[in-house]
Amino acid sequence: MAAPRRAAVLGSPIAHSLSPVLHRTAYRELGLEGWTYDRFEVDEAGLAAFFETLGPEWAGLSLTMPLKRAVIPLLDRISDTAASVDAVNTVVVTEDGRRTGDNTDIPGMVAALREHGIEQADSAAILGAGATASSALAALSRICPGEIAVYVRSEARAAEMRQWAERLEVTVRIADWADAEQALRAPLVISTTPAGVTDALARSVPERPAALFDVLYHPWPTALAARWSMYGGAVVSGLDLLVHQAVLQVEQMTGVAPAPLDAMRKAGERALAAR
Repeated sequence: MAAPRRAAVLGSPIAHSLSPVLHRTAYRELGLEGWTYDRFEVDEAGLAAFFETLGPEWAGLSLTMPLKRAVIPLLDRISDTAASVDAVNTVVVTEDGRRTGDNTDIPGMVAALREHGIEQADSAAILGAGATASSALAALSRICPGEIAVYVRSEARAAEMRQWAERLEVTVRIADWADAEQALRAPLVISTTPAGVTDALARSVPERPAALFDVLYHPWPTALAARWSMYGGAVVSGLDLLVHQAVLQVEQMTGVAPAPLDAMRKAGERALAAR
């Protein structure tokens, strides 16, 4: 019988995380007996101490805010994808104890879009300029050869997005949040804002919208996503992203592929419906 293996999601706050539901479903579907996946409330101050407790039974970690950048000094190496945005959401622990960081949010976004038939966008718009926006910009660098308009509230955020654009070698136009309704006419809109921020934009959705990727998954649908869908536009949800990035995490941590995408999505939907 194989030795028990452990994995977990770390962050603060963490009680809301769906990751345990998704990963445990994957283990069950893949027949990985003895594998466990937990959640731990860990902030930046406690991260190094938590890493000191990792023994040979650990296979990997999922990381959410505020740990995606704080973890980097604790790792032996990070992937080019993670380095492109200075953010790690996945740590794989090898048998010799080495810790490798990766970012599955970026390819997860691309995979979620492709699942909805969005392979490429001639241009795009991003609503917001926080941590998720940098991952969105990195994802768009893979599928959008044209201009990316980023709608921001402050010059500080604008400066950050210009830096990411230069690093990722994409063409970015910074726009004021007051003009955010103009973003809704783009071929692809990615909303990276917290709940409620885009509600006022719902009334400005055009009659024939193209594609919206709203990274929120609870509460769902957002006012913007509901109006978008009502007008017949394509909508990609935060749950789509969550599942696709978790699939990649499961495959990296367990070494087993493909991970059971459909079963993981259904488990996530049931868990959300029960909230």
